[in-house]
Amino acid sequence: MKPDRATLDAAIPYVLSAPKDGAMIEQLCFRPGFGERTYVDEIAVTAVGGVDGCRWSHSPWLKNDDGTGNPDIQVSILQKRVLDLVYVQGGEAPHPGDTMIADMDLSEENLPVGTIIQAGTAQLRVGSHWNNACVKWKVRYGADALDWVREEENIKYRLRGVLCQVVTDGVMRNGAKLTKV
Repeated sequence: MKPDRATLDAAIPYVLSAPKDGAMIEQLCFRPGFGERTYVDEIAVTAVGGVDGCRWSHSPWLKNDDGTGNPDIQVSILQKRVLDLVYVQGGEAPHPGDTMIADMDLSEENLPVGTIIQAGTAQLRVGSHWNNACVKWKVRYGADALDWVREEENIKYRLRGVLCQVVTDGVMRNGAKLTKV
């Protein structure tokens, strides 16, 4: 069942009360191709290649002028509380497919652009590209969910998650802490 706007709006205080630092990485998702998801216990990342073999490395949705993937979108992080609002495990709609799920406040106030976060042994930099959700988000979770993410007063909360660039090669693992450096 797709969430209605009243339910989503009422959840904003709950979403914003997520931990500001030290959240546990709860789920890692490897996406080799469009619509494909493999849930893994760890993911190795590099500054040059992002998530090796992930869709970003061979068909990114945001490209540099030379056609290579824009590094600002190598890793996507979605807040667990938002995931729980829109996604029903075992339901008809597929999992959003974000690289990482963590119960952490991803807002601009808590994680300004350029913030370095430790994810296992890897370090990520919060990028400037806004994840405004795509038409797939609307189809999967409903028009209310898309409008909620894109609502002008909600943009600063990054409800659709935050996009990051790998700055230090390493391994992200389920159960590791996501911390601000």
